[in-house]
Amino acid sequence: MGSGRQRVAVFGAYGHTGRFVVAELAARGFLPVPSGRDAQAVRKLAGELGSEARVASVDDADSLDRAVAGTVAVVNCAGPFAATTGPVIEAALRARIPYLDVAAELEANLDTFAHYRERARETGAVIVPAMAFFGGLGDLLVTAAMGDWARADEAHIAYALSSWHPTAGTRSSGAVSRERRGGARLRYRGGRWERRTDAAPTLEWTFPQPVGAREVVGEFTMADAVTVPQHLSVPDVTTYMTVEAVRDVAAPHTPPPTATGPNGRSDQTFLVDAVVRSAGVERRATAGGRDIYAVTAPLVVEALERVLTRRTRTVGVASAGEIFDAPDFLRALAPHLALDLHPRNA
Repeated sequence: MGSGRQRVAVFGAYGHTGRFVVAELAARGFLPVPSGRDAQAVRKLAGELGSEARVASVDDADSLDRAVAGTVAVVNCAGPFAATTGPVIEAALRARIPYLDVAAELEANLDTFAHYRERARETGAVIVPAMAFFGGLGDLLVTAAMGDWARADEAHIAYALSSWHPTAGTRSSGAVSRERRGGARLRYRGGRWERRTDAAPTLEWTFPQPVGAREVVGEFTMADAVTVPQHLSVPDVTTYMTVEAVRDVAAPHTPPPTATGPNGRSDQTFLVDAVVRSAGVERRATAGGRDIYAVTAPLVVEALERVLTRRTRTVGVASAGEIFDAPDFLRALAPHLALDLHPRNA
C-alpha cells in the first residue's frame, strides 16, 4: 500500500526490533526518521535511509520535540520502556501526533493505560501500547476468538516458541520489570492483578497440530494480560510459555538472535494459541510464523497505517483489539502469519 513519503519518527530505530520496523516502514512507502540517544548509530542509520538523523534523549524534552517535529506519528522501539514511554508519549501529545510502541513490559503498559487514558480520550489523541508480538498479537487473536460474545469467563494465550534468543533490549527490559516487582510475579485473576511469590506452575498445553502437546510454564504473564482486560469483559486472563523458551530467555549465556537470511530474520518459529471459554463453550484462534522480533514490524506498521487512514474504532489509549477490526487486521498480515480465525466450539 502506497503511503507517499510521510515521515514517521522511530525512537530506538537502531535496535534489533527498531531496524525491522524501519525496514517495514520504508517498504510501505514511509520515510523513517531515526531517533535515539546513540548519536553515532542514529547518524549511520539515517545515512543508509537518506533521512535526517535526530539525536534525542528521554532526559531532554526539547530533543524529543525536535525528534518528532514534522512527522505524522512516532513509533517507540526503545526499551526499557519504563523509562521511555512517558517522555515519548508526552512529546507525541505536544506534537499532536499518534504514538505507538512495541513494549512488552507489563508495568510500562499498565502505566500507559493508568496515566494517559483520560487525558488522551479528552484530547482525541491516539496511543496504542504493546503493538507487538507480545501484547498486540495475542490481544487481536483473543478479540477475534470472542466473535459475537459480549463477555467470557476466561481467556488463555499459549506461546510455543521453538527457541527464545533474547535481544539486549529484552534482557534489559526484563531486568527492569523484575526490579519493579521486587522478585514477585503478576497474574490477572478475578478481574484484578495479584502479586505472587510462589513458583509459576508447569503443566501441559495441547497446541493445534503440528505442535501438539507441550510442557508449558503457566501464569508466565505477558503483555496480553494487560491489553485484553482493558477492553474485553474477561475476568481471568492467563498466558503460557513453552518450557524450552523459558529456559532460553532465563539463561544468562543464551546468545542473541542470529539472522539466517538476507532479511535479517532468525530461524525461530512460533505458534500462538488463543482460547476463550464461557459457560463450558470454547472458542480459539491461532497464528504461526517465524521470528517474534521480526513479526513485530508488520504488526506495528499495519497499525500505524490504519491509524493514519482512520480505520479505527476509538481514540485515547487503546489495545489492538479495541481500536482495530481484529479479524480484518489479522488477515492483512497473512503474508507474515499462518492463521486460523474460525472460532470453533469444543
